[in-house]
Amino acid sequence: MHPRKLRHRPTSKLNTTFINQVVEELQADPSKISIIQKNLEQYRSQTHLKRGFLLAIERFDWVFEASKDIDFICQQILADDYIGNRLRRYPLLFKGVINNA
Repeated sequence: MHPRKLRHRPTSKLNTTFINQVVEELQADPSKISIIQKNLEQYRSQTHLKRGFLLAIERFDWVFEASKDIDFICQQILADDYIGNRLRRYPLLFKGVINNA
C-alpha cells in the first residue's frame, strides 16, 4: 500500500481578498455578525446541502457558542486550522456582510 498523498489546495486570491474584506467589515461594525447568523439559519433550513457546507454551518455555530467577542470570531475565520479552513471554504456564509456583496 502506498501512503496517501496530501493535496495542497491553495486558496484563491479572490477568495482571500473577500474574506479579508469581510473581517475588516466585521471589526468595523460588529453588529454585522447578525447577517452571518441569518445566513446560517437560511442555509440550515434548506433540505439538500453538501455535507461540507453543513459542517461549515456547524463549525460557525461552535465559534459563536465559544465566544461573542468579535476579535475571537475574526481570529477563527482567519485561523490556519481545520475550523478556519472550513469557514473560508464557503463564502456564501458571508453574503451581505460587505455592502457590494
